[in-house]
Amino acid sequence: MTTGAVPFELTIDVLRQGYRLHYFTPEEVVEAVVRRSERDRKMNIWITPPSMELIAPYLAQLEQLDPATSPLWGIPFAVKDNIDVAGWPTTAACPAYEYTPEEHAAVVARLVAAGAIPIGKANLDQFATGLVGTRSPYGDTHNALRPEMISGGSSSGSAVSVARGQAAFALGTDTAGSGRVPAALNRLVGYKPAVGAWPAAGVVPACRSIDCVTVFARNAADAEAVDHAVRGMLDSDPFSADRPLARPAQPKTWLLPLEPLAFYGPYAAEYEQAWQLAKQAVIQSGVAVKEVDVTLLQEAAALLYEGPLVAERWAGLSDFVEGHPGETFPVTETILRSGVKPGFDAASLFRAQHRLQEIKRLARQMLQNAVLVLPTCGGTWTREQVNADPIATNSKMGLYTNHCNLLDLSAIAIPAGDADVQLPFGITLFSLPEEEANLTAAAARFLRVRDRITIAVCGLHMRGFALEPQMTGCGAVFVKEAATAAKYELYKLPTAPNKPGLVRVEDGSDGASIAVELWHMSAAAFGAFTAAIPSPLGIGKVELSDGSVVSGFVCEAYAAEAAGALNITAAGGWRAAMNMPSGRS
Repeated sequence: MTTGAVPFELTIDVLRQGYRLHYFTPEEVVEAVVRRSERDRKMNIWITPPSMELIAPYLAQLEQLDPATSPLWGIPFAVKDNIDVAGWPTTAACPAYEYTPEEHAAVVARLVAAGAIPIGKANLDQFATGLVGTRSPYGDTHNALRPEMISGGSSSGSAVSVARGQAAFALGTDTAGSGRVPAALNRLVGYKPAVGAWPAAGVVPACRSIDCVTVFARNAADAEAVDHAVRGMLDSDPFSADRPLARPAQPKTWLLPLEPLAFYGPYAAEYEQAWQLAKQAVIQSGVAVKEVDVTLLQEAAALLYEGPLVAERWAGLSDFVEGHPGETFPVTETILRSGVKPGFDAASLFRAQHRLQEIKRLARQMLQNAVLVLPTCGGTWTREQVNADPIATNSKMGLYTNHCNLLDLSAIAIPAGDADVQLPFGITLFSLPEEEANLTAAAARFLRVRDRITIAVCGLHMRGFALEPQMTGCGAVFVKEAATAAKYELYKLPTAPNKPGLVRVEDGSDGASIAVELWHMSAAAFGAFTAAIPSPLGIGKVELSDGSVVSGFVCEAYAAEAAGALNITAAGGWRAAMNMPSGRS
């Protein structure tokens, strides 16, 4: 076989199948990764880029491992360059800080033992201080989909390596959102376990007491596979904790914010619309929904960078910064030095900790048997905009992420559609640590709902009519009765049997609101269903009376003008025109 057989979207399941069926070998996968990294060199994804020489020892090690008992055998992964890989330099995106560790970080060691292949060290916001991906002397990491946009940070290269087909998964770190923001901006899953659940030994600390190692992947199943390989207490790590996963279950309640949320950046309006659609998907999924006040979470988030808790960052890096003047990015040093503001004394730190403990208790009460849903980001920026105003733009990126580790919550960031062309939008689900296993179950449910297509039917496919079995036969589910905007005419077409034809009138012409039914159908079934619809009918975009737009049955205008076509718009709908009773409730 050749490297041409290696798929662009690398996932654990696809690679396992390819190896089993001899479509490609691990060497060919790595060769493809190296070529892709060279192709994307100008995107600044890597600090230590993939090379055959670098990766050769790990390929050789696979010969000593049994694929049947090594769950990640031959799976390539990227490592954020603040996480140690033995014999490879660790820089934390600061050349003067560089050292070469003799041992793997604990999480890397566990992954290698499971058969995974480290392929390179990924770019990041220097010292993991940033959420934008532009604070690195190794260059701004470009967004995987729209290079003029930010990639998100600080785990910028980690996320983009997966999105650009150069890794099946990637390790990042998350103190304030760095393992979730890049996931949202590059259409990935970002999984952040409970604080301490994955050991952080061998990781350059940001805020050591709340740092988490995280994973980026194309799907939640791959994130779970990584979790199974690395979760568990490490006795030599004082911040490691025994936090086993319980059996997964669907949360009893889905929490949505009560108050309107703030959105920002050049696509603020598009992000807000995407958020409304995500909320609608949650509500329509049939789960129990409760609106809650999330302002306390935002108060906790402010403590991380606007209060004395930021001093922990300075405590970890002050010796280096003071001893190497001029070696730290100016914006990074500004953030680090904010931890020694005159007002940030020991008393203020204790006051902040006491208030944080109060908020943590209230958050635990709110999240019992529940998941909280928030946008992962409230917007995004171009790289040029961030470089022009690096602190304010970065601050906004953490609006819905900064609270998480401070309050000891677990989280999974998942895709939730696009806000604009090639501009992903994502949501994050939060849970208590002891209910962390529920996150992937909840994420799977949301993604199933999100993948449903809402279709408006206006005639024989409605409940009680002859073609309703075509809807139910492909798994479609009735949602509710609705009406179009007052921009349509309805015709009774001279077919056998008679069928309705919904025609949009020209702007400025008289139209009416036509009764329709809304159904949910899976994306897979939708394709086959629409392919079977005979001309002159088809599926197009139908505007509803509430201003939303859905897929729905429409008719080509020529059919309405044909001999025998009868305008029945005045009836208000097919059911009324046919004197049929209302559909089943």
